[in-house]
Amino acid sequence: MSNKGDILNKLTQQGYRITPQRIMILEAVEDAENHISAEEIYIFVCARYPNVNISTVYRTLELLKELELVTETDFGDGRVRYHSIKKGHHHHLVCQKCGGIIDVDESVFAPLRESLSGKYGFEADIHHLAIFGTCKKCK
Repeated sequence: MSNKGDILNKLTQQGYRITPQRIMILEAVEDAENHISAEEIYIFVCARYPNVNISTVYRTLELLKELELVTETDFGDGRVRYHSIKKGHHHHLVCQKCGGIIDVDESVFAPLRESLSGKYGFEADIHHLAIFGTCKKCK
């Protein structure tokens, strides 16, 4: 079954209606090559369904986030971006000078998670981080 099919099944099992707007919002997130903002999703949906409201996009994204079907990341540019959980966990290094973004594998943070657990008894929810700094090119 496709990612979209899996998510639609989860929504149905949780008692949520499968509306055309939710399907299009889901398609926008699933089809995006990179992280996508609510505004970009709104433009995608409006092209096919002009009567959609931006609040519908935000409510649907919030629902998908609550159901742990999408992640939300702030890259520091004033817009939160979304990513399908089916595409895996990864993190980002964001250069504050050039705006470049470097994807980082989740395994890099395993020692941090273990250290926080062992030293502080704290179970960190490290799934999708943006860490700000300066890239090698801009140093």
